[in-house]
Amino acid sequence: MTIDIPGYRPGTWTLDPAHSEVTFSVRHMMISKVRGSFGVKSATIVAPENPLDAKVEASVDVTSIDTNDEGRDTHLRSADFFDVENHPTMEFRSRSARVEDGDLFVDGDLTIRGVTRPVSFALDFGGFGTDPWGNYKAGASATATIDREDFGLTWNAALETGGVLVGKDVTINLDLQGSLAQD
Repeated sequence: MTIDIPGYRPGTWTLDPAHSEVTFSVRHMMISKVRGSFGVKSATIVAPENPLDAKVEASVDVTSIDTNDEGRDTHLRSADFFDVENHPTMEFRSRSARVEDGDLFVDGDLTIRGVTRPVSFALDFGGFGTDPWGNYKAGASATATIDREDFGLTWNAALETGGVLVGKDVTINLDLQGSLAQD
């Protein structure tokens, strides 16, 4: 199967970290959500003629976690959660892309804390354009929900009122902009 994406150009695309972000949200005390972000280290998309055959490799700097609370961030970097001393990055490698009911998904392997599991990101293209310096750019957003315990992130605390301090489901949001490599 092939799809037509207006403005699509084959080639090697590299992520622009200054115009991209990785954010997440997770239930806190079962009543609200904590949101945070990570710095993007790198991402490359090798895009052939058929966009569904593109390959994505990305690396996120887990040490850069920011939830607007330094104490919580320090705990998240510890061995209780991400264990950044031994696992400073989170990695994603695509396996395939597909269209399902008109929606585009990128399926791949996500590695967190040395544990690799399959993940599907729902992809929303923002479009393509040329910046004032002649660089051809693409923008997209993607979302996936993972069970953090599947990746060894199992720390939690029971609450006196019932339930737990940290929810299992984590929603990952990507807002990305990349440039097509110049020939």
